[in-house]
Amino acid sequence: MTGRPEQETRPVTTSQTPAVLGFTTGQGADEPRIYVACLAAYNGGRLHGRWISAACGEDHIWTETRTMLAESPEPDAEEWAVHDFENFEGANLSEYASFETVCALAEFIAERGRLGAKVHRHFGDDLSQARAAFDDYAGEFQSLGDFAATLHDEGGTEIPAALEYYIDWQAMGRDMELNGDVFTIETGFDQLHVFWSR
Repeated sequence: MTGRPEQETRPVTTSQTPAVLGFTTGQGADEPRIYVACLAAYNGGRLHGRWISAACGEDHIWTETRTMLAESPEPDAEEWAVHDFENFEGANLSEYASFETVCALAEFIAERGRLGAKVHRHFGDDLSQARAAFDDYAGEFQSLGDFAATLHDEGGTEIPAALEYYIDWQAMGRDMELNGDVFTIETGFDQLHVFWSR
């Protein structure tokens, strides 16, 4: 007996392990992708399609789609649809979204992340409105009360110290939201993003 603990044996894993269908390993695993399906094959009871990066541009998606359709088990396949998508941070894509829309949304999500995806959903998946909302972004706060107090402090109005603790900043912030002056998006605990309404 050596006094050293016995070495634990673990199974060896390699990067050669195949990825689960629909998932990628390694480089590009987190980039937004769409699954483009051949509708002729789908209507014939067969699954035929391809996962395609949405971060490489519209031309790339068209090239990959044409190749996928040319390899279809159904002759003269021409129609396609987006049957799945991943890594869009929760943003929604229509089955019949154009590749231009797919790429524009992928670019927006790359720039704005999860917050961008939530703003996109807030506006009913309208990308132009979601983009415009960031022109009126007021910032990240712990609460609406924190936002209202910060807004007051930046306004430069002095409140006598004796009255400071009687002001209900939370109610003021809530009223601003209820009146439609602002809208909010939560991305986590104490992560409230405030936007001025247009």
